[in-house]
Amino acid sequence: MKPADSSKLDRIVADARRASDTRSQGYRERALKIYPWICGRCTREFTTTNIRELTVHHRDHNHDNNPSDGSNWELLCLYCHDNEHQRQLEAQAGGSTISAQGPSATHSPFADLKSLLDGKK
Repeated sequence: MKPADSSKLDRIVADARRASDTRSQGYRERALKIYPWICGRCTREFTTTNIRELTVHHRDHNHDNNPSDGSNWELLCLYCHDNEHQRQLEAQAGGSTISAQGPSATHSPFADLKSLLDGKK
């Protein structure tokens, strides 16, 4: 790659990062004004000392969908936010073992209880 091409690419990447940071700060600041500083999953409360650990999660996973009423946002702590995105990745990959009704049991601990109780009499 020529030096001129490299600097043009660097400039494009830098502009894209700057635009992303600006967009991110805009909806983050608005979300923090709209919603209480509590994680929507684990209900951990935040203050000005640890607010950096509270993230804005896009419910539809589209970071460009930022309605002014905040209807596509929820505040999640770093851990719950990471967990939510990991679950999304696993679902997309088809690796989810949890059905719509929840995980299915493979073991019944009381299956032989009657015969065990009858044997003790």
